[in-house]
Amino acid sequence: MGKKLKLSFTIFLCIFIFDQIIKYGFANYDWNVEGPYMSLQLAYNYGVAFSMFSFLAEYLKYIQLGLVLIGLIYLYINKNVFMEYYIPIALLFAGGLSNILDRFTYGGVVDYFYWHYGFEFAIFNIADVIINLAVAIIIYIQIKQARLEKKNKV
Repeated sequence: MGKKLKLSFTIFLCIFIFDQIIKYGFANYDWNVEGPYMSLQLAYNYGVAFSMFSFLAEYLKYIQLGLVLIGLIYLYINKNVFMEYYIPIALLFAGGLSNILDRFTYGGVVDYFYWHYGFEFAIFNIADVIINLAVAIIIYIQIKQARLEKKNKV
Protein backbone atom coordinates (compact mmCIF):
# COMPACT_ATOMS: atom_id res chain seq x y z
CA MET A 1 0.00 0.00 0.00
CA GLY A 2 2.89 2.37 0.75
CA LYS A 3 4.07 2.52 -2.86
CA LYS A 4 0.57 3.17 -4.21
CA LEU A 5 -0.10 5.80 -1.56
CA LYS A 6 3.15 7.63 -2.42
CA LEU A 7 2.42 7.49 -6.14
CA SER A 8 -1.16 8.71 -5.67
CA PHE A 9 0.03 11.56 -3.43
CA THR A 10 2.67 12.54 -6.01
CA ILE A 11 0.08 12.53 -8.80
CA PHE A 12 -2.30 14.53 -6.62
CA LEU A 13 0.33 17.11 -5.70
CA CYS A 14 1.65 17.60 -9.25
CA ILE A 15 -1.80 18.07 -10.78
CA PHE A 16 -3.06 20.22 -7.92
CA ILE A 17 -0.08 22.59 -8.06
CA PHE A 18 -0.07 22.75 -11.88
CA ASP A 19 -3.79 23.55 -11.96
CA GLN A 20 -3.47 26.23 -9.29
CA ILE A 21 -0.56 27.91 -11.12
CA ILE A 22 -2.60 28.09 -14.34
CA LYS A 23 -5.65 29.44 -12.48
CA TYR A 24 -3.52 32.02 -10.67
CA GLY A 25 -2.25 33.26 -14.03
CA PHE A 26 -5.74 33.64 -15.44
CA ALA A 27 -7.11 35.26 -12.27
CA ASN A 28 -4.24 37.74 -11.84
CA TYR A 29 -2.86 38.40 -15.33
CA ASP A 30 -4.45 38.98 -18.70
CA TRP A 31 -3.97 35.54 -20.24
CA ASN A 32 -7.09 35.78 -22.41
CA VAL A 33 -6.55 34.69 -26.03
CA GLU A 34 -9.24 34.69 -28.72
CA GLY A 35 -9.09 31.73 -31.10
CA PRO A 36 -11.22 30.60 -34.04
CA TYR A 37 -12.40 27.39 -32.34
CA MET A 38 -11.49 27.72 -28.70
CA SER A 39 -10.58 30.74 -26.63
CA LEU A 40 -8.85 31.20 -23.34
CA GLN A 41 -11.18 33.47 -21.42
CA LEU A 42 -11.39 34.01 -17.67
CA ALA A 43 -14.76 33.21 -16.10
CA TYR A 44 -15.84 32.37 -12.58
CA ASN A 45 -18.27 29.54 -11.94
CA TYR A 46 -20.24 29.99 -8.72
CA GLY A 47 -22.09 26.68 -9.08
CA VAL A 48 -21.01 23.23 -10.15
CA ALA A 49 -21.12 21.78 -13.68
CA PHE A 50 -22.86 24.17 -16.08
CA SER A 51 -23.34 26.58 -13.12
CA MET A 52 -25.95 24.33 -11.47
CA PHE A 53 -26.60 25.10 -7.80
CA SER A 54 -25.07 28.57 -8.13
CA PHE A 55 -27.69 29.75 -5.63
CA LEU A 56 -25.64 27.80 -3.04
CA ALA A 57 -22.47 29.73 -3.96
CA GLU A 58 -21.40 30.68 -0.43
CA TYR A 59 -22.26 27.27 1.06
CA LEU A 60 -21.13 25.11 -1.84
CA LYS A 61 -17.48 25.05 -0.77
CA TYR A 62 -18.43 23.67 2.65
CA ILE A 63 -20.80 21.10 1.16
CA GLN A 64 -18.05 19.97 -1.22
CA LEU A 65 -15.48 19.79 1.58
CA GLY A 66 -17.93 17.64 3.53
CA LEU A 67 -18.27 15.31 0.55
CA VAL A 68 -14.48 15.05 0.25
CA LEU A 69 -14.28 14.20 3.97
CA ILE A 70 -16.95 11.51 3.54
CA GLY A 71 -14.94 10.15 0.58
CA LEU A 72 -11.76 10.04 2.66
CA ILE A 73 -13.54 8.22 5.50
CA TYR A 74 -14.98 5.73 3.02
CA LEU A 75 -11.53 5.08 1.52
CA TYR A 76 -9.99 4.70 4.98
CA ILE A 77 -12.59 2.09 5.89
CA ASN A 78 -12.45 0.38 2.47
CA LYS A 79 -8.73 0.33 1.75
CA ASN A 80 -9.25 -2.29 -0.97
CA VAL A 81 -11.16 0.30 -3.02
CA PHE A 82 -8.22 2.69 -2.75
CA MET A 83 -5.78 -0.06 -3.72
CA GLU A 84 -7.74 -0.83 -6.88
CA TYR A 85 -8.50 2.74 -7.93
CA TYR A 86 -5.61 4.74 -6.46
CA ILE A 87 -4.74 6.57 -9.70
CA PRO A 88 -8.25 7.80 -10.58
CA ILE A 89 -8.81 8.61 -6.90
CA ALA A 90 -5.69 10.80 -6.93
CA LEU A 91 -6.97 12.51 -10.08
CA LEU A 92 -10.46 13.03 -8.59
CA PHE A 93 -9.11 14.52 -5.39
CA ALA A 94 -6.60 16.76 -7.22
CA GLY A 95 -9.23 18.24 -9.53
CA GLY A 96 -11.93 18.43 -6.90
CA LEU A 97 -9.81 20.01 -4.18
CA SER A 98 -8.28 22.45 -6.64
CA ASN A 99 -11.74 23.65 -7.61
CA ILE A 100 -12.76 23.85 -3.94
CA LEU A 101 -9.65 25.92 -3.16
CA ASP A 102 -10.74 28.32 -5.94
CA ARG A 103 -14.01 28.88 -4.10
CA PHE A 104 -12.14 29.93 -0.96
CA THR A 105 -9.50 31.96 -2.84
CA TYR A 106 -11.47 33.62 -5.64
CA GLY A 107 -15.10 33.20 -4.55
CA GLY A 108 -15.80 30.82 -7.44
CA VAL A 109 -14.08 28.25 -9.64
CA VAL A 110 -11.64 29.78 -12.13
CA ASP A 111 -12.57 28.57 -15.64
CA TYR A 112 -10.82 29.54 -18.87
CA PHE A 113 -11.27 27.05 -21.74
CA TYR A 114 -14.12 28.28 -23.93
CA TRP A 115 -15.17 26.18 -26.93
CA HIS A 116 -17.19 28.21 -29.43
CA TYR A 117 -16.84 26.55 -32.84
CA GLY A 118 -20.09 25.14 -34.22
CA PHE A 119 -21.76 25.39 -30.85
CA GLU A 120 -21.07 27.12 -27.59
CA PHE A 121 -19.92 24.91 -24.77
CA ALA A 122 -19.52 25.63 -21.08
CA ILE A 123 -16.28 27.26 -19.99
CA PHE A 124 -14.11 24.78 -18.08
CA ASN A 125 -10.61 24.27 -16.66
CA ILE A 126 -7.90 21.62 -16.39
CA ALA A 127 -9.28 20.35 -13.07
CA ASP A 128 -12.61 19.63 -14.78
CA VAL A 129 -10.82 17.65 -17.49
CA ILE A 130 -8.87 15.70 -14.84
CA ILE A 131 -12.08 14.87 -12.94
CA ASN A 132 -13.69 13.60 -16.15
CA LEU A 133 -10.57 11.58 -16.96
CA ALA A 134 -10.73 9.98 -13.50
CA VAL A 135 -14.37 9.02 -14.00
CA ALA A 136 -13.55 7.56 -17.44
CA ILE A 137 -10.74 5.47 -15.91
CA ILE A 138 -13.07 4.17 -13.19
CA ILE A 139 -15.71 3.24 -15.78
CA TYR A 140 -13.06 1.53 -17.91
CA ILE A 141 -11.83 -0.52 -14.91
CA GLN A 142 -15.42 -1.46 -14.03
CA ILE A 143 -16.21 -2.60 -17.59
CA LYS A 144 -12.96 -4.56 -17.75
CA GLN A 145 -13.75 -6.29 -14.43
CA ALA A 146 -17.32 -7.08 -15.50
CA ARG A 147 -16.11 -8.65 -18.75
CA LEU A 148 -13.50 -10.68 -16.88
CA GLU A 149 -16.09 -11.91 -14.37
CA LYS A 150 -18.48 -12.79 -17.18
CA LYS A 151 -15.73 -14.65 -19.01
CA ASN A 152 -14.77 -16.60 -15.87
CA LYS A 153 -18.39 -17.66 -15.24
CA VAL A 154 -18.71 -19.25 -18.68
